[in-house]
Amino acid sequence: MFDAAIGAVDPLKILPGRLPAPPRGRTIVLGAGKAAAAMAKAVEDHWQGPLEGLVLTRYGHGLPTQRIEVVEGAHPVPDAAGQQAARRILQKAQGLTKDDLVLCLISGGASALMAMPGGDLTLADKQAVNKGLLKSGANIGEMNCVRKHLSGIKGGRLAAAAHPARVVTLLISDVPGDDPSVIGSGPTVADPTSVADAIAVFEKYKMPMPDAVRRHLESPLAETPKPGDPRLAGASTVMLGTPQAALDAAAAIAGLQGYRPIVLGDLEGEARDVALVHAGIARQVQRHGQPAPAPAAIISGGETTVTVRGQGRGGRNAEFLLALAVALDGQPGIHALAGDTDGIDGTEDNAGALLGPDSIARAAQRGVEAKARLADNDGYGFFSALGDLIVTGPTRTNVNDFRVILVDRL
Repeated sequence: MFDAAIGAVDPLKILPGRLPAPPRGRTIVLGAGKAAAAMAKAVEDHWQGPLEGLVLTRYGHGLPTQRIEVVEGAHPVPDAAGQQAARRILQKAQGLTKDDLVLCLISGGASALMAMPGGDLTLADKQAVNKGLLKSGANIGEMNCVRKHLSGIKGGRLAAAAHPARVVTLLISDVPGDDPSVIGSGPTVADPTSVADAIAVFEKYKMPMPDAVRRHLESPLAETPKPGDPRLAGASTVMLGTPQAALDAAAAIAGLQGYRPIVLGDLEGEARDVALVHAGIARQVQRHGQPAPAPAAIISGGETTVTVRGQGRGGRNAEFLLALAVALDGQPGIHALAGDTDGIDGTEDNAGALLGPDSIARAAQRGVEAKARLADNDGYGFFSALGDLIVTGPTRTNVNDFRVILVDRL
């Protein structure tokens, strides 16, 4: 099911046939994200006519290309390589004519990768804010609202720079609701949020605001192009891949194996809270046949958050599974998988992990106590001790998390 979910949003499979017609002038391919290299290769393989460009992806997520340069940078905390690439991307968008086409390739991860500080902000300022956001518990929409207003390229600024060229953005969504203005912080899409919204995120999560960031947010430079901006009038978006497509592909596999799919859709919230809800649904399925009788597959996606309080290792999916393990406490006949479709759970080297009814007992035999590891945010350590991490390597796509709980009859 996990393989099917990833395959359903593979750029090499879903991008062909979705390209616009070649322009009379130049075609410039620009973009960023964990799927950027695969998207660029797919464009190269199927484009008719001259082509040039530059895309930015995460370290280890590149692919060999001929006409579109692929640069790698750091994620989720940006680095100098990402900053330099973002500046070059913005430069390549400038000085074009109405006969030119900017084909923008945006996927999950673009927001953190394309670190081009706005105004007088420095990369260190952006890094400090990014680290704070990652630990705060803010959801992806809130994170990207802040990122847009601290950026010189996101929140519609890239499309504004490309005016009067035609801008067509191909998107692979990693956000609940598939809002183009949130995916990758919408570098080619008008921004409906405001500076006041960005400041409210700092206040909501009691995040410290560096003086330089405060000064920037108080300046006119911080505001982003808004809906109705004439510079964005010629920009359009094409949604290539979505979390729902991945969930549907997994549900089809479940049905073929005799499991009734229960698709919960894209979910947000603290990973351990989402786990409690999933545990409750799994018990209700097994004990009372609601909302469907066992055998059933409870399937969900979206992006949970983790408010980091401990010193352990682990991303959202490991945290979800460990909280699920504690909630189910060895309930027979329930197995689960949670993984990030990009192949990287947070900042670790695994995509996710596997959970079975015996996981807590097996861990206890090794001197690993589940509740203590959960309190320390150490899902990675827990599942590593069991040998139950899932390691896929970079998948070169990204529609965020995938979770499935298989519930068998007792």
